[in-house]
Amino acid sequence: MISGTERIDREKSALRAELLRRREAAHNARHPAAGAAMSARFFAHLEDTLADKTVAAYWPIREEIDVRPVLYRLASCSAIAALPVMTGQMQPLSFRLWSPADTLVSAAFGVCEPDPASPEAVPDIVIVPLLGFDDAGNRIGYGGGHYDRTLNSLRCDRDIKAVGVAYDEQECEKIPVGAGDERLDMVLTDRRTVLPGENEGTD
Repeated sequence: MISGTERIDREKSALRAELLRRREAAHNARHPAAGAAMSARFFAHLEDTLADKTVAAYWPIREEIDVRPVLYRLASCSAIAALPVMTGQMQPLSFRLWSPADTLVSAAFGVCEPDPASPEAVPDIVIVPLLGFDDAGNRIGYGGGHYDRTLNSLRCDRDIKAVGVAYDEQECEKIPVGAGDERLDMVLTDRRTVLPGENEGTD
């Protein structure tokens, strides 16, 4: 008899395979316009709150929706941009400051990170990559747990906003939720905005 944790892990593994196919199809159909559309939604909702705030995003890999339009525009809002840095297999991510003039360095899994000499940063807003989401703000990622541990650690010390970004096709009816999974405060796709608890969807 399998445990509840094992059942959830199996459900997530099966779901990841399907979501990778969905994301690839959406990416091939609408990249890079989708990144620009998602970025417009980000600033429509949050631009008035960004002054002097630190916003951590990510440098996209594979078919992740392109969040770089957000990163490049943050300076015009007097916001501070940061990118994540992996510190260990079972450790939360740390963050370092980034600007468009900076050169990134290659890290594990094909990820690009800021130079180790870049100053560390503590984000107020974390833009989170994902494979799937539901309208309750649950998220499924690649399975390493890096962002769940990171959000949990940050939320112990401060009030942060976690913003998931994705193609619209990455929505699921219900994401299996296990111990340690952290919810998102908002999900932005290239076509809609999802505010968990408010069930807001905008075309």
